[in-house]
Amino acid sequence: MSETVLLVGGGGREHAIARAVAGDASLYACAGNRNPGIASLADGFEQIGERDADAIVDYAERVDADLAVIGPESALEAGVADALDDAGVYTFGPRAEEARIETDKAFQRRFMADNDIPGNPDFETFDSAEAAADYVAEYDGDVAVKPVGLTGGKGVRVTGDQLTTDAAVEYILDAEWDEWVIEERLVGEEFTVQAFVANGEVRTTPAVQDHKRAYEGDEGPNTGGMGSYTDTDLTLPFMTDDDYDDAVEIIEAVVDALPEYKGVLYGQFMLGVDGPKVVEFNARFGDPEAMNTLPVLETPFLEVLTAARDGESLPELAFSGEATVCKYAVPAGYPVEPDAGARIEVDESSVGDALLFYASVDQREDGLFTTTSRSFAVVGLGDSIADAEADAEAALSMVDEGFHVRHDIGTAELVQSRIDHMAELRGE
Repeated sequence: MSETVLLVGGGGREHAIARAVAGDASLYACAGNRNPGIASLADGFEQIGERDADAIVDYAERVDADLAVIGPESALEAGVADALDDAGVYTFGPRAEEARIETDKAFQRRFMADNDIPGNPDFETFDSAEAAADYVAEYDGDVAVKPVGLTGGKGVRVTGDQLTTDAAVEYILDAEWDEWVIEERLVGEEFTVQAFVANGEVRTTPAVQDHKRAYEGDEGPNTGGMGSYTDTDLTLPFMTDDDYDDAVEIIEAVVDALPEYKGVLYGQFMLGVDGPKVVEFNARFGDPEAMNTLPVLETPFLEVLTAARDGESLPELAFSGEATVCKYAVPAGYPVEPDAGARIEVDESSVGDALLFYASVDQREDGLFTTTSRSFAVVGLGDSIADAEADAEAALSMVDEGFHVRHDIGTAELVQSRIDHMAELRGE
């Protein structure tokens, strides 16, 4: 019997999910924006706000959905998974209480401490901006300054890297948030591991390195992610197998402490001299990381979804063994003063051997246009990171002055700098 799957969300991450599902099931989608890539794969598409649980449940019932997959964290925070589950539509995404592992950074750190989850840095939580600012001013060392709630990957500031201690104090006092988490600054190389979780089981995917900084050479403000890469196996060139296994053990410890968790659990780690420590957890696929891992997943994603729903053992995952490089094209001026309204002249026929994923775009009667967020991504696949990077770069040859791209992502020079950095930290 064919399954009917409802997808919630309209970005590049959700376009990747749609690609992974559409060939094996009847797909319906809803999002606040009309993503043309998702719409072309779906049997039906409705423009519904991702936080509008009642409208999403109504749409799920109208299309007789058997399963639902939630892409964005905002929907999880709003309890969309709760509402769909309660309506009898099994949802691959955590209920709002479990999603606090992402949506409430103070809860996340206290949860790790209370449950002896390894990899927790030194931290303190505050419900007053003044108290948080005083702590930063007096702390002996550099810190990561984090607003407690969701900030789209752009709220964190790190002293000794992005700003001075005095500037961090000013940032806290001038910001709109009262609740803060202040953590020791972690030094090393960041990587992420995304895991499929259901019925107490964990199945992990290849490690990914995202690039948050807006400009080449890791300069500029943080963004939602300018691009990312994977290698041909589960690790990255600067990691060992033991580093990956240590990260997986941390994810498994979280699931042991959250036995009802279902969906994707994404661990963002900083690999330092003492192994991986947790930067944060996300309760859904990463964006762009979903665009690296789902295209090389050979196990049908639908089999993961149905096993999760039916209480069966999750399938062991098989991957193609290809490296991937993802590069985002974003509006000029992003993320500080992005220019919206540029016409996007790109489709699947214009990106060569790469994959195209539409993200925050505005589809009008007269064409496709940029908004103020990331516009589209291309993903190259190959027998090496270098081959994948070449395909991604070739796919972006049509990008004009209306867009900005970090062309250094996945290049031999940048990857080698990561290897050299870890070797230096380890004294090799």
